This record gives sequence, structure tokens and C-alpha cells, in this order.
Amino acid sequence: MPSAKYKRILLKLSGEALMGGSQFGIDAEILKMVAQQIKEVKKSGVQVAIVVGGGNIWRGADAAAEGMDRAAADYAGMLATVINALALQDALEKEGLVSRTQSAIPIQAVAEPYIRLRAIRHLEKGRVVIFAAGTGNPYMTTDTAAALRAIEIRAEVLLMAKNKVDGVYTADPQKDPTAKKFDHLNHREALNLGLQVMDATAFSLCLENNLPIVVFDLHAPNSIQRAVAKELIGTLVSTGGAK
Repeated sequence: MPSAKYKRILLKLSGEALMGGSQFGIDAEILKMVAQQIKEVKKSGVQVAIVVGGGNIWRGADAAAEGMDRAAADYAGMLATVINALALQDALEKEGLVSRTQSAIPIQAVAEPYIRLRAIRHLEKGRVVIFAAGTGNPYMTTDTAAALRAIEIRAEVLLMAKNKVDGVYTADPQKDPTAKKFDHLNHREALNLGLQVMDATAFSLCLENNLPIVVFDLHAPNSIQRAVAKELIGTLVSTGGAK
């Protein structure tokens, strides 16, 4: 793989990206592909933490829109992320990677509780750490959890692996054929333009803590490895200006 440029990363996997060609659930081949890429990244000495979404199983906002209590819907979504985290942990273990799942909601039978210093220690020992159940609070997305955990563990970059979305555009490219893709954006420029990089709370955390974000398509060839090598893949949002 290309030479890695980071020592510690946080990878945000959208739940939808785990579906593959299906409309629901988890595609075993996608899990295997992700695990194999992480294995290659680990060979170069990179410490890897992961936050996984749950949109392939449950979307709290959609359930709330249909009349379900928002807090209850969000808690159900947190449990969906635990399912994805356990599936991913199994895939990583099959590739020979030692991993730990930490949940923001106590589920002692299947995951450790989230403890920041313990998570950092796991990373220092070469283990992959998967953060599940978001922040443990309703009304907070897994994007916010990813930004928060990245800052807490002092990750050098937040890698946002999307489902067939290869970066940040001026508009939705599926609806507007004139939409232009950004290769590089300033945090504040992206926020002021209202671009859908991530939700506003998550983005504000990244802005305030100067955390660079790389938005890329998980399904692009060797996407995670290329992002770790700082190849021009997707869109980089950092303290530099737009290009």
C-alpha cells in the first residue's frame, strides 16, 4: 500500500455503506473488504479507531417523523450501531486483527463501556477500537460521535467513508448535473456555504479543534488505504482554503 501519512486515525463508516447492493442489512463482502483494508493500514503502523453508523438497520429521524418518540427512536438507532460494530469486530478478528468494541450505552455482555483512556491504551497496544452507540445521547448523530471521539483520542484526521458519495459538492450531483466537486475546502467556508459534509454539531467540533476531515466513497478501489496515504481522494476539509 502507499506510505501512510497519519499515526492515528478515526474512520467513520456510514451504516448505508455496509449494505452493498442491498436495501437493508449488512453485506458480508463489504465487511470483509473493509477489514482487509484496515489490516493493510495497520501493517504500516497506523492506529485505527472506528465509529460506525446504523442507517442500514434503523434511522431514528425517519421513525420520529412517523410519530415515534424521538428519544426512543434515537436509542433504537444506537442499538443498531452496536449490531454493526459487532459484525465489524468479527470481520476484523477473522483477518487476524485484535479489536475491541466500546459502547456508549452499557452492554457488558458484548462490549466494553466507553472509557477514553482505555481506548487510547488499546490503540497504543495495536488494537482496533470500534466505538458503538454514538455518544449515548438522543438527538446526537453518529457524525457527532465520530467528531467527538476523534478529538478525545487525539486522532490526526477524521475519515468519512460514505456510500457512493465521492466528496463534497456545491449541490446534490444526483439532482443537479452542474454541481461541482471540491477537492479542498476550509472548515469555515464549508460551514458558511451550508454544504452537507456532516451535521452542524459535528462540523462545529471539527472547526473548533482544527480536525481535518476527508470525505470519500468507501466503495472506491482501496479507498481507506489511499485516504490514509493522503492521496487526492474525495474532499479534504481543513484549515487551508478552497481549491
